[in-house]
Amino acid sequence: MQNKLKIINDPVHGFIKIPHAILFDVIEHPYFQRLRRISQTGLLNLIFPGATHTRFHHALGAMHLMFTALETLKHKGVQISEGEEKSAMLAILLHDIGHGPFSHALENMLMDDWHHEKLSLLLMSRINAEFDGELEMAMEMFQGKYHRGFFNQLITSQLDVDRLDYLKRDSFFTGVAEGNVNTQRIISMMNVCEDELVIDAKGVYSIENFLTARMFMYWQVYYHKTSALAEFLLVKILERAKQLVSSGTDLPAGENLQYFLYREKSAATEEDVFRFTQMDDNDIIQAMKLWQSAEDPVLSYWCQCVIRRQLPKTIISSQPFTEEFIQGKIKEVNEKLGIHHAVDLVYQIKRSLLPYDTQKQPINLLQKSGSVLRLDESEDQLLSGLIAHKTTRYILTYPRI
Repeated sequence: MQNKLKIINDPVHGFIKIPHAILFDVIEHPYFQRLRRISQTGLLNLIFPGATHTRFHHALGAMHLMFTALETLKHKGVQISEGEEKSAMLAILLHDIGHGPFSHALENMLMDDWHHEKLSLLLMSRINAEFDGELEMAMEMFQGKYHRGFFNQLITSQLDVDRLDYLKRDSFFTGVAEGNVNTQRIISMMNVCEDELVIDAKGVYSIENFLTARMFMYWQVYYHKTSALAEFLLVKILERAKQLVSSGTDLPAGENLQYFLYREKSAATEEDVFRFTQMDDNDIIQAMKLWQSAEDPVLSYWCQCVIRRQLPKTIISSQPFTEEFIQGKIKEVNEKLGIHHAVDLVYQIKRSLLPYDTQKQPINLLQKSGSVLRLDESEDQLLSGLIAHKTTRYILTYPRI
């Protein structure tokens, strides 16, 4: 009989235990193995060469942090059954199972309004059927339907193990030290009050450090102007390809991507789900390589930009670019490159971030007296009030001239 209680060596967290056999079985499932071929950070390796890690890495790391968090809570006297532990670890392990190629960028292009969380739930329900209902509680926790709210908060909230892992992991692989949060310190401060996740009051500065680290990672890494541009190009390439196919142009692509290029908007069918679970980053890369020589000059140009990393120029601003400025840039590109389609190549990209939302499931601090206080209302907080405001940046992209 195969030993399923394995130990995995992870570059970020060290040794990761698999304490329940069903976790190993789910990791072995083809739906989960597909995550080995889905980038955690899209095309971020065009900017940070080390950022080649995958959703597979991240899911295992988040599972490990969930185990650590549950052990911490048990030490503090929180009653957690073996079934609850197993289910919480399954829920976080599978939280990204519905991600499409290159993660967030293309999910709406392929499956219309099917957000990855909706797809994750659908795939979880299919795995659940294969495992005779063993994932029922995990699915309840994932959806926030389980009667003990802190399990869902550990999976998805403003301070969850998902964020703790991706910040530390993305910081490690990009080499951007500002995102290197102290996950062990933060988890050691976690507690439960009336079945809600809270933080021991003495951990206030660790939490503020986590929130500011996340803000810096967004502006320095995820919303870096070249990163935003690369993600934008992926979406425009798929959009353009779908437009060309719908107008009768024949574009070479792998069988599964071909299926989605020709697919009309509709509710997801069995065929849709099957095709989706067969796709990964390789399908998109292969298509972009082929489309470099497409007859359509716009599709050809964008694909060459990505594959050859000859990216367009960008200008970043805290204010929107005026229509007059954009039209002037379109005219300049047309004249200098001797083309007439610059209107399809000059775009304004918008990125907004609210580092800490004081209204949506705020982070609560557990005082020594036993009372609970919102982070932004604490007298000890230094930064939380300052990062509760949305900031927006505008990026204008146009061909190099």
